[in-house]
Amino acid sequence: MNYAFARNQYARSKQAALSNISDPHEMILLTLRELTRSLALLDAPNLGAAKRKNHFSKAFTAIYILQTSLDFEAGSEIAQNLFKIYEYCRDQLLLALKGSSDHDLKSCITIVNDIIDAWEQIK
Repeated sequence: MNYAFARNQYARSKQAALSNISDPHEMILLTLRELTRSLALLDAPNLGAAKRKNHFSKAFTAIYILQTSLDFEAGSEIAQNLFKIYEYCRDQLLLALKGSSDHDLKSCITIVNDIIDAWEQIK
């Protein structure tokens, strides 16, 4: 079995596992965790260019999913505040992507971890 075949099989099995999640609460929790994971890897030194690109893509996608899942009618103030937090993290990602040393991915990791803690307590 070659490497490309094994990688593709892993990707398919991971996708199948994700498609079995029917609980929206669990899907958001998974997205938050994946965002934190990608942010932490992007903040680490010595991440290869290909992995860096992959985790930027994953982080931006996670933020998009989180922002578009907000219900502004049902939870207007909370949804607005979460949108601002996600937007802040997106801005920090953009700075990091541009190679700016002014980014603060560490604060994003802390904030998202706090959201994860709160999200876990809701269920």
